[in-house]
Amino acid sequence: MSGEDPTPRKSAEPSGVDLARVALRAAKEAARARGDATRQRKQARRGGLRSGARADGRDPMALGAAINRLLTERGWEAPAAVGGVMGRWPQIVGADVAKHCVPERYDEDERVLTVRCDSTAWATNLRLLAPTLVARLNEDLGHGRVQLIKVLGPGGPARRYGPLRAPGSTGPGDTYG
Repeated sequence: MSGEDPTPRKSAEPSGVDLARVALRAAKEAARARGDATRQRKQARRGGLRSGARADGRDPMALGAAINRLLTERGWEAPAAVGGVMGRWPQIVGADVAKHCVPERYDEDERVLTVRCDSTAWATNLRLLAPTLVARLNEDLGHGRVQLIKVLGPGGPARRYGPLRAPGSTGPGDTYG
């Protein structure tokens, strides 16, 4: 034996097949890079992405997301939040107060919530609770959304017109109101 190793040695240089694979991989990566750059230029010229496999601003969205987007775009967040408070009035003030006092309207400019009570006793009670309610409402809606609660008592009785009504008179309102 002459000292030669019977196992064949692999040469350090790649063979023809290996060279072809490396060249093919490099060509694919270069083509992909050129294609991405070309696609980006075309999209920029066309005015952005087109609808297709990728999501964009024109795709359908959930109803809740569409409503939130509309509220934000139109600046209706505060009125919508106050409307939600009017719907949750019993949870905010309690069931007992909610039976006798109901919110009527909210003035966005003056930040005043108007509440009507069914008796003068409840109106007085709500006037005493107003600072606490304003704090609760602002905690729920955000600071400063409600600055004042205007409490109204019950409306007067319906005006009845009898047979002894004077022409041009508005009834008892002429004297008392």
